Amino acid sequence: MAELVEPAGPARESVTDSLPAEAGWVRCSDGLVVQANLGAATLAGVHSPEELIGQSLAGLLAEDTAGQRVLRPDGTSVEVTALRLHDDGGPATVVFAPAVNGRFGADELIEAQRVSRLGSFVHEVAEGRTYYSETLYDLLGASLDGDDAEAQLLFRTHPEDLPTVVEFRERLMEAREDEPIELELRERESDRVFSVRAQPVFDDEGAVYRVRGVVQDITNLRVPDRQRGLDRRLFEDAQRVALLGTWAWNTATGDCVWSTMLYELFGVEPRTSMTYDGYLEFVHPDDRAWVDRTWRQLAENGDPVVCEYRIVRPDGSVRVFRCRGASFAGRKDGPVMVGTAQDVTEQRSTESRMQRSSQRFTDLVAITPVGIGLFDAGERLVDANDALCRLLGMDLERLRGMTAERLTHPDHDPAARLEAGQRVLMTAAGEPVYCELNVVSSVADDGRRFWLVVFQDVTERLRAAELLRHQATHDDLTGLPGRAAVNELLAELLTGPDAKDVALLFCDVDNFKRVNDSLGHDAGDELLIALARRLEDGLPDGCTAARMSGDEYVVICRDQTKVGGVDELANKVAHLFRTAVPVRDQLLRVSASVGAAVPTCPETTGADLLRFADAAMFEAKRRGAGRVSLANAALIASADSQMVLEGQLREALGNDGLELHYQPVVGVDGAILSAEALVRWPHPDRGLLTPGQFLPVAEQGDLLRDLDRWVLRTALQEAKTWPVVDGRQVSVAINLAGLVPGDPEFVDVVATAIAGSGVEWERVVLELVETSFVDLPSRSRTAMADLVSRGVRFAVDDFGTGYSSLARLKDLPAQIIKVDRRFVAGIGTDESDFAVARAVVDLARAMGRSCVAEGVETATQFSMLRDIGVDAYQGWLMSRAVPAEAFRALLGLGPLHVPK
Repeated sequence: MAELVEPAGPARESVTDSLPAEAGWVRCSDGLVVQANLGAATLAGVHSPEELIGQSLAGLLAEDTAGQRVLRPDGTSVEVTALRLHDDGGPATVVFAPAVNGRFGADELIEAQRVSRLGSFVHEVAEGRTYYSETLYDLLGASLDGDDAEAQLLFRTHPEDLPTVVEFRERLMEAREDEPIELELRERESDRVFSVRAQPVFDDEGAVYRVRGVVQDITNLRVPDRQRGLDRRLFEDAQRVALLGTWAWNTATGDCVWSTMLYELFGVEPRTSMTYDGYLEFVHPDDRAWVDRTWRQLAENGDPVVCEYRIVRPDGSVRVFRCRGASFAGRKDGPVMVGTAQDVTEQRSTESRMQRSSQRFTDLVAITPVGIGLFDAGERLVDANDALCRLLGMDLERLRGMTAERLTHPDHDPAARLEAGQRVLMTAAGEPVYCELNVVSSVADDGRRFWLVVFQDVTERLRAAELLRHQATHDDLTGLPGRAAVNELLAELLTGPDAKDVALLFCDVDNFKRVNDSLGHDAGDELLIALARRLEDGLPDGCTAARMSGDEYVVICRDQTKVGGVDELANKVAHLFRTAVPVRDQLLRVSASVGAAVPTCPETTGADLLRFADAAMFEAKRRGAGRVSLANAALIASADSQMVLEGQLREALGNDGLELHYQPVVGVDGAILSAEALVRWPHPDRGLLTPGQFLPVAEQGDLLRDLDRWVLRTALQEAKTWPVVDGRQVSVAINLAGLVPGDPEFVDVVATAIAGSGVEWERVVLELVETSFVDLPSRSRTAMADLVSRGVRFAVDDFGTGYSSLARLKDLPAQIIKVDRRFVAGIGTDESDFAVARAVVDLARAMGRSCVAEGVETATQFSMLRDIGVDAYQGWLMSRAVPAEAFRALLGLGPLHVPK
């Protein structure tokens, strides 16, 4: 029977599907029929294909010199032409059809041959001629015309395969048995491969008279073979690159099979036969016993094994192998262990060097308090010190292998490269840790690049900086945003798209000074805090409360249209201030004057809005406590005028455009003891301005401190030029309003000015209002005591106007008490004023202070004050304040006239 190798399963399916119904086919496995069609059952003389299943193919299909026959159960047979198609490793398919008047078989098989890329031939020895099937011509693309068909086919054969063809023909002619002979040929000008299978047919005398055979295109069948060959080469190359070999060990015989690469790894010729005992001879003597136990345990229990040990090669070199083994005990040839062996000597050597280097690194950085990490080129953490582990709240095993991206907090760009600068890390608890990174690139012994990164925890420093920024922009007492924060917020809002909807309210607590004077600064602070909380809790959304200074608050509204307009907002804020607050076991009823302003044009700045609202607030306060006023054109014009005046005042301060006048302070006999320096401003347009006209401007423009420094410096320089009167120097008194003892620079500014002028310390009197002396911190009191020890004297100006001043007299660190002009004016007409003045004088004398009366304008006042023991007098009765040159002249006239 001719036999044909089928190229693939799908082709076989197409062959059987395309056959006519009368054609039969069966599929066989191990010589037994496992599947058949109805055509095969009909030819075999049975009722259904199922009756053929289980029969042997040899019992179904017989072959003799007459041809091929299908044997029937009744003893008859049917001559057929049959083809056998083989699956690769699967069942064979036999296709047969009734023979039809010719040596080439049934027409029904032609289609099967064509689909299977199969052709057949018959060579008649006596004729010396070969007959080819139509499908073979189609397969080879040769012409059927002429007598040189065979020559055409031979011409298409690859030249290298022609000797094989000659040998193939000789073997067929000299054959003594009818066993098929096979041959594979390549086509000359393509990559096609053909399988030729031929069988000799003998006559009665045993001579070959006919050869019949088939030719099949097996190109596709050889593709898997070529792929397997390629895979095999790639596998061998991969083994070589990875220094990996494979092995098998038959535990029953002790024989071992090694791959070529494994022989190379052991340094042994591949031709050497290998046994298990021979293999053990290569294992290092120190490792041999436990390695043998390991493999024996694998043979006994079949559990997979991974181990690492040393081997000694024939040349004496020691290598480290990492081996894996598994059991395949179910095989027919006995229990077989298979596995791999990989040379990891260099890897282990590298790891050993890294471990030594890592140990040195660990020893070096263990004592370092800052976090240190070692990252590979892929930014994965390789090693870290304890400080970094503590910083992140994770042990080293958990940290090792984590990328810089995984260590980074989401607040920071995780994809950012490791580089010097700040980075936000994340602890195990998810908390952010702010670090400054110092990064150094280096190269390990094996050439691999790594990064050494120092993590300096700056979290507390940043928090401290943030706290300082908060403190710089927020009010210490109430926690509300302060002046700096107000300026920032207004600048942001007024440059935004909704600037026209911004509103600003300026609020000033009514009669707050009375609370401080009557209950003390602590009570005043308690009230300010309570009002701040009331504002925070009661303001609509979109509004921010802030404290500018003292008893002044502002409210910034992002969009006044959303809160009902600026009028409604102003009234609501005024209502929030109009309340009763429990302070020091007393219920204080308070209110605030509120001024409101909105931008008048796109160019309106935050400073403009503050000026407009401030002007509106003063207008509200002028109308009475608790009132509300909106900035209008007139108020804005006035505020603009004040702004111009402020700018001019600032310029005058910078260019010495101010001047000082001096009012004498005399003794009982009229002798000039000292003089109070009073500032005047000779305005180029408005004439000579008194302090009452420009001090409010200076206060609003935050110029009081600069003004005090100018007055202090100028007064001391001019006092240095005063002449000596009756053998003594006249003192100079300087009133300070912006530069006060609570200022950290107070002592330095005063001491520098005095030392720079050359005036004797004893000639300097610093006048401050009573509230400047109240609740001074110990540092300020110490600083004042230092000035006093050098000779400077402090005077309490306007004493007696407070509600608790007499009780505090003993606590004031001052040497001079000045009785306010309001009490002096009532002496002689108001008994209570006289009583207050006398009480002040008596207390001052009891405490060792000297007493000066201000605003003495009549002889009666002078006489009555002299009678109660006042030490010195200041007022128009003796002299008005006069310019510096006029005062110098006044000093030369001697004592001033006073009543007898």
